[in-house]
Amino acid sequence: MSIKKKLSLIFTSLVLCILIAYSTLHYVRSKEQLINFSEKEIELIIQEVSYQVENSKNGAQYVENILGRELRTAAIAIQNSLPANHEDVTNEQLVQLAEELMISHITLLAETDDDIIGVKSSDPHEIDMSTKEWEFWYHAFQQLFALTPVDVDEGQALPNYWTGPIEVAASNPDHTDKWGYYHDGSTNYIINPYLRDNQVLDYEKRFGPAIVMDRFKKKLEGVLELTVFNPKNFGQETEIVHKNGNSFVRIADQPIWYGTYEYGNQPVDAELVQNVLKTGESEYYMEEINGTMVKKTFVPIDADTDDPYVIGLAYDYSLIQKELKAELLQHVLFSIPFILVVFLTSLVFSRSITRPIGTIVEKVNEIAQGKFSENLILNRKDELGHLAQNVNALSDSLQCYVTDLKKSKEVIQYQAYHDPLTGVWNRRYFQEELNRRIERAKETGAIFAVLFIDIDRFKDINDTLGHAKGDQLLKLISERIEGGLTKGNCVFTRQGGDEFVLLCSELEKEEIMAMAEKIVTAINQPFLLDGNEVYISASCGISLYPEHAEDTDSLMVYADGAMYAAKRQEGNKVVLYNEEINKEKNERLRIEARLRKAIKNKKIEVYYQPKIDARADKVMGVEALLRWTDEELGFVSPEKFISVAEETGLIHPLWETAMKQACTQVTKWNENRDEPLSLAVNFSAKQFQDPCSLVNRVKEILSDFSLAPAYFEVEITESTLLFNSKETIRALKDLQEYGISISIDDFGTGYSSLSYLKKLPINCLKIDRSFIQDIREDESQSEIPETIINLARGLRLQVIAEGVEEEYQKEFLLKNDCCHMQGYLFSKPLCGSDLEQFLIGR
Repeated sequence: MSIKKKLSLIFTSLVLCILIAYSTLHYVRSKEQLINFSEKEIELIIQEVSYQVENSKNGAQYVENILGRELRTAAIAIQNSLPANHEDVTNEQLVQLAEELMISHITLLAETDDDIIGVKSSDPHEIDMSTKEWEFWYHAFQQLFALTPVDVDEGQALPNYWTGPIEVAASNPDHTDKWGYYHDGSTNYIINPYLRDNQVLDYEKRFGPAIVMDRFKKKLEGVLELTVFNPKNFGQETEIVHKNGNSFVRIADQPIWYGTYEYGNQPVDAELVQNVLKTGESEYYMEEINGTMVKKTFVPIDADTDDPYVIGLAYDYSLIQKELKAELLQHVLFSIPFILVVFLTSLVFSRSITRPIGTIVEKVNEIAQGKFSENLILNRKDELGHLAQNVNALSDSLQCYVTDLKKSKEVIQYQAYHDPLTGVWNRRYFQEELNRRIERAKETGAIFAVLFIDIDRFKDINDTLGHAKGDQLLKLISERIEGGLTKGNCVFTRQGGDEFVLLCSELEKEEIMAMAEKIVTAINQPFLLDGNEVYISASCGISLYPEHAEDTDSLMVYADGAMYAAKRQEGNKVVLYNEEINKEKNERLRIEARLRKAIKNKKIEVYYQPKIDARADKVMGVEALLRWTDEELGFVSPEKFISVAEETGLIHPLWETAMKQACTQVTKWNENRDEPLSLAVNFSAKQFQDPCSLVNRVKEILSDFSLAPAYFEVEITESTLLFNSKETIRALKDLQEYGISISIDDFGTGYSSLSYLKKLPINCLKIDRSFIQDIREDESQSEIPETIINLARGLRLQVIAEGVEEEYQKEFLLKNDCCHMQGYLFSKPLCGSDLEQFLIGR
């Protein structure tokens, strides 16, 4: 189809869409206006009906009270006209007296042994009528006979008199009565005059809401029905009262108080009646009832009072639909000639722009075919002229673009699969290549390996030297790893951060292990950054296809697990995945779960190992040690659960447990000691990640438990000083200045350095138990302990030996001026109560 025809159709369609949109908008607005009008009309009707209901209720109550007072006057007149004993009164006398006083009937009530009954009456139904089951009525009768004021909530009480509410007669449910009861002690009976039917209900029939409701139905088109619902009983099982052999429904229990219920939908209506009472908001729904589309609205009245009710209005919704259809038809008839005029006008207009467009289209087709040489000539000064100039400029630009496109594709392809820092393959390429190798291996039966390499403690490099130096180091590391790939078909990728992954095929298992060892060894050699040597190490985990797994996720998970197993062995290692790694991982997960529960339930115990001054043979202090016996795991060694706690962050609440229990216990022991005990607590390197908070927390706990800083000792390992060193040293100095002693635990097993011993805030060296246990009875193999003792003496540091188990070890240490000791020779770690006995024995 040509543009000329298309333009005509487009303009015509556009105008048609505008007209349709306008008609739709008008339809929606008209619908909203009609609905709003009907809702306002409904609101006014509801207001008027509720007003009439309230007016009727108030007026009826007023009339009822007047009737009650008139009945009292009638009762007094009856008393003056009858003998004091009911035995002397006849029913005929009561009939004649009721006619004279213009009341419906008179009944006399007298007491029996267990009841109050009607003994004489102008109404045959009342004679011998029992009242024992009349609830508050019977209670009122008893109070009248007792000559006490009637205090029931229902009805109206006056001196020696009570009038019950208008109600269905228990003696004859076909009637509605208003009763009065009078007794002043001068008769042996209660005088009961009452009015019946029209005399009682005349006010409501004349002035009640029924007249107004009928008027609305007749005069307002669309109002089908008005109903006043009793929310207590509507939709519920009818409450039938059984009295004196009669069954009836009380007025207050009738489900509909006023109006009709011809457009009924009881299950839905009953639910809505209850909903509007709960929310206090009106609700409505639409449904076809009795062949008419009806909108039923429910409005709560006095919902927050003790006597609420709901007004329902059924509205003929089809009236709105008829009105909307008529308006829509008018709009359609008006739009037809307007559309024809627009169509003819657009045909004329389209010809003036289609010709130059055709010329431009031809030129664009040439450009699409790669012909950029000839420029388009179009002598117009309007937008089409500008378009022709732009097409010429586009032709020139496309020539340059096509030339550069190939180069851009090559750059994008490179960036999509390479790491921007190191230039090696990235994670995306690795995943695709791993999937490809798995597919090939399934066909050929080949094996390949996934090597997961992670730099040990690389975060400390970034924290110490900065991220720029860290990035420089990563480049050097990637070069060394690439240099180690001398055999096989290997793909080297950087996953991100300090993680590298290798994918190696066409190698035997032994060759893979040898290459991995070579790479780890190469990484462990010093790096030169700005003239400074930097030492780092790496942990490598290996998984094999198909020996360990045959899918990508499992291969990566197993290689990662093997790498973490290497880290747990202090790093700088290559570990090949095996089932024990999974078992160990599962065991650590189980220990973690149970440990969390133990900490929460306070099941971790603190044991105390005495520190002995062997020369004076006295206890100088204790070291707090954690012990845990679990209900499921049994006894768990500290080496296991403390390492799990360090990995998972549980070390912090675990340390809090040790501190609080130990400080409480030692403070208690020191109350009765002339020479107070000192307390030593081990600190993890993980706790020094936030040194400032740690220092503040130590001071708070010592203050809370009244333990002087001079009697507290912090024990750390040498490795703690290597991480976050500046902040760690500053924290240790703050603690030392506060009066706390600092000890290096397991001295000689870590990165011992005379420079840090001289400069760091250290008070004591603890000789590791392994060196003490190497000492023989002839004092052979004692060189290391002797050297450490001399070193401590030269640096003016205290020294204490751990793991003393033999008498000759003790004698050697005393001989070399090391008198402070710990070990099973003196005592194993003891619980609090056992240590108390140990202290008493010394």
